[in-house]
Amino acid sequence: MKIITWNCNMAFRKKADLISAHQPDVLIIPECEHPEKLIFTTDHFKPTSTLWFGKNRNKGLAIFSFGNLKLKLIKDHNEDFKMIIPIRVTGSKTPFNLFAIWAYNPDDKDGVYVTQVWKAVNHYKHLIKNIPAILIGDFNSNTIWDKKNRIDTHSSLVNELKKMGVESTYHVHHKQEHGKEEHPTFYLYKHADKPYHLDYCFASKKFMKKLINVEVGSHQEWQKHSDHSPLIITFND
Repeated sequence: MKIITWNCNMAFRKKADLISAHQPDVLIIPECEHPEKLIFTTDHFKPTSTLWFGKNRNKGLAIFSFGNLKLKLIKDHNEDFKMIIPIRVTGSKTPFNLFAIWAYNPDDKDGVYVTQVWKAVNHYKHLIKNIPAILIGDFNSNTIWDKKNRIDTHSSLVNELKKMGVESTYHVHHKQEHGKEEHPTFYLYKHADKPYHLDYCFASKKFMKKLINVEVGSHQEWQKHSDHSPLIITFND
């Protein structure tokens, strides 16, 4: 199973063929337009299931599945976490709970970015701890921005997930430390000299045992299309 997340920087309908070339089974696309606007320029992008969330029809969070995989919104969905969506994925050898993430909520005075994921993870513990789960998307956070005397930091989030048996596929596969990543996923204003690692895929032990590869798209290849590079994870499932 190949799962990909890519903040497409809007106008996904013009860029879908770039991702379809990687043959994803599940695809998470922050900043994607509403499905009614997705008139694709390619015949190769044919999802089996499509879910979309957001208020701005030009810039929401889309989740696609392909082949035998199907997506269904979990009934426990709490709309307070606007762009952190719990989804049941079926059709694979290992049915699992997918949390599609675009960590951004300007209406929450507690915190716009990592606070959103922190709150959601604690709220959805019952859907993460005892069930195979994958949390993936644009977290808009990194350990380098941890604030002293705050609980809801990126490092706290990483530690909390680890207690549940959930770890970052990139950091395990590439043997990296959080905050010291060698492969940026985001370039501020698309500038090569302003790199950050903001996109993640955290997975339960059952998936980590089946992890084959984690790839980050190169800045040179993707800068024309977005300020983010795709994160591509392959499992033997």
